[in-house]
Amino acid sequence: MTKADIVSEIAKATGIDKASVLITVEKFMEQVKDSLANGDNVYLRGFGSFIVKTRSQKTARNISKNTTIIIPEHKIPAFKPAKVFMEQVK
Repeated sequence: MTKADIVSEIAKATGIDKASVLITVEKFMEQVKDSLANGDNVYLRGFGSFIVKTRSQKTARNISKNTTIIIPEHKIPAFKPAKVFMEQVK
């Protein structure tokens, strides 16, 4: 399902025009990205949590040059679904 499909389904279910729904969906995604970029987690009860995970520093190998490189500690976005969400998917 794409963003356009989601917008269409929400517009159909609510009777709100697609342009308004699209703006709302894009603002929601923008808010989640901004919050995660600032280090704040986003919790949506009954759906899940958008969180920032920290990956620790590790050593890796560059096979083509046969050298060792160090990958520094970095942060990545992640999604953890709620129990209700998981039960519905199963």
